[in-house]
Amino acid sequence: MSEPQLKVLLDPDWETGSLVDDVRRGLLSHPRTLPPRWLYDDRGSALFDQITRLPEYYPFLAERSILEQHAADIAAASGATTLVELGSGTSEKTRLLLDAFTAKGQLTRFTPVDVSEGTLREAAARIAAAYPGVEVVGLVGDFTLHLGHLPSGGRRMVAFLGGTIGNLYREERAAFLGALADLLEPGDSFLLGTDLVKSADRLIAAYDDSAGVTEAFIRNALTVVNRELGADFDQSAFSYVPFWDPHMERMDLRLRAEVPQRVRLPGAGLELDLAMGEELRVEISTKFRPERLAAELEAAGLGVAQAWTDDAGDFALTLATKG
Repeated sequence: MSEPQLKVLLDPDWETGSLVDDVRRGLLSHPRTLPPRWLYDDRGSALFDQITRLPEYYPFLAERSILEQHAADIAAASGATTLVELGSGTSEKTRLLLDAFTAKGQLTRFTPVDVSEGTLREAAARIAAAYPGVEVVGLVGDFTLHLGHLPSGGRRMVAFLGGTIGNLYREERAAFLGALADLLEPGDSFLLGTDLVKSADRLIAAYDDSAGVTEAFIRNALTVVNRELGADFDQSAFSYVPFWDPHMERMDLRLRAEVPQRVRLPGAGLELDLAMGEELRVEISTKFRPERLAAELEAAGLGVAQAWTDDAGDFALTLATKG
């Protein structure tokens, strides 16, 4: 077995500098926001892994069922020799793709990309041990910033699973898809996981689980800001407010101030007065309709080659190629 390689693209000061910029920009906007990428420190990544196993959280199982049924079809349709996974986390579901690709004897390289070095290091070691014939080169980086560092050569399939693209606002999605399309070469492909529009009741239940794990995950944004910027957010002074926005067709996950409060963030040079009832938007999760998704991909220069859904039609995997 060859040892996995890990390339750290984030400089030592990146996290603090980017966090300061994001927090200043977000908390001075209206509504005030805390950028969701800061949910995924090592604790946040562990909490999200717990979320995927909750009975209310259908996306994980729905996407997994598509991969169980169609991973071989995806491998055949892509013809890729390199698999890249953006926001890879633990790479658990990716094993279904890796199994399908290696069964065809076509995969030579796997590149997981994640901001959490600890999570990525553990996942890369497990993958390298399980697939000794595959070169594993992990990239510790932010997929919105470091697409230019993806490996070149061979035929590549870039996978972006879990519905994570729904966490990006429409203009962010357009910028990301455009940048990715610019990097793809003829023969490369893009596998995108998206949650589909469904009843508000099911969606709210998925993001307001009875065990409170999703709430803990969202509150972790305050933990990160307190730890990294010396802030004094009092978590007990906020309630968790998940709701469905029918106009934008997305879940909106917020923290609401239950009392008036002054919050100091010395590391960001900020001092905020929050009114009772004022909300901090922490994350959105857009849900898609197939025709809208195809239009967004096409606008970026990517054409839908094939798409698969689970039996219930809750989730979709779409394989796109450069037009």
